[in-house]
Amino acid sequence: MLDTFSVLTLQLARLWGVAALVIALGALTAPKRMGAAMADFERSPGLLFITAIFALGIGLIQVMFHNLWTDPTAIIVSLIGWLAILKGIVLIAIPEPVMKLAASSANSPSTVRLYGVLILILAIILLVLGLAGRATVSG
Repeated sequence: MLDTFSVLTLQLARLWGVAALVIALGALTAPKRMGAAMADFERSPGLLFITAIFALGIGLIQVMFHNLWTDPTAIIVSLIGWLAILKGIVLIAIPEPVMKLAASSANSPSTVRLYGVLILILAIILLVLGLAGRATVSG
């Protein structure tokens, strides 16, 4: 069992683990749909902007409430928040090159499935940490 500092760390690990699991299942079972969704983002600057604001907001909220670097679980969870902030900033500041790269990857079902496997591994790690971990402080 892996100890962590905060109950919030375990809750966020479970939350991000479930989210990653759903995304991975989508990528593995319907890679062409993921490619179509990416094409929609590429064609719709408004949708991309709203998504960037959402990612930035989620990241900022998470980092405000969970910016702990005390143990491996807390570090992983904190990194997810910082990566969400970075994603929001990048999608607002330089969306074209990022979307070009993402769209080219999403056009290949085998690449989407590979990403799905990697995200599934992350989901399993987060869920194991979130479900099997123990908080040493209740705050």
